Amino acid sequence: MKTHQRAIVAALGTAVLAALTLAPAASASTTEDLLIQVIPGVTTEVKESNSTFLCPPNQVLTSRQHIGDENGRTQYTCSRILINSELVTVSSDLENAVLRERDSNYTARADFAMVARSHKGDENGSTTYSAAAMSWHGRTVGLTNYRWTIPMRESSHIGQAAFNEVMTGRKHSGDENGNTSYQFATVTVLP
Repeated sequence: MKTHQRAIVAALGTAVLAALTLAPAASASTTEDLLIQVIPGVTTEVKESNSTFLCPPNQVLTSRQHIGDENGRTQYTCSRILINSELVTVSSDLENAVLRERDSNYTARADFAMVARSHKGDENGSTTYSAAAMSWHGRTVGLTNYRWTIPMRESSHIGQAAFNEVMTGRKHSGDENGNTSYQFATVTVLP
């Protein structure tokens, strides 16, 4: 009887060992499942020349629309970023760049989103861009998949971020009849 029990225990042990060997190991996830949402917030319209626009706290630029020349209207849309339904913090410590509007090419530093723009005069005047870093639970909110839009006529266009994107740059050539392009990037969380 004991020999028979030993044989059964040995057979069960062998079967369990074989099952464990054949079963795939549970893989440890190296990426988190995060729900990232870019939600439009404030939309504001200003006269283009001699204008200053700054997104509200914890919002970033996601759209710019302009109609007309330097006396025309410019509309900005700022958006909130939520990760797992929690608001991303946008730093109030801004990085600024001043460029001549005509033939300007601005790109924010890596992982910075645009939060403000001001413009003085016409195409020969200066444009100031401001960008900021973002964070969530002490982690850097990063940006990937940077892309430029096709050139659009400045006097009649809208540059709009796609799904989960924010604005990170702008190029302009000439006057209001020249072309404008925007750079957008997708929001992510860095490890």
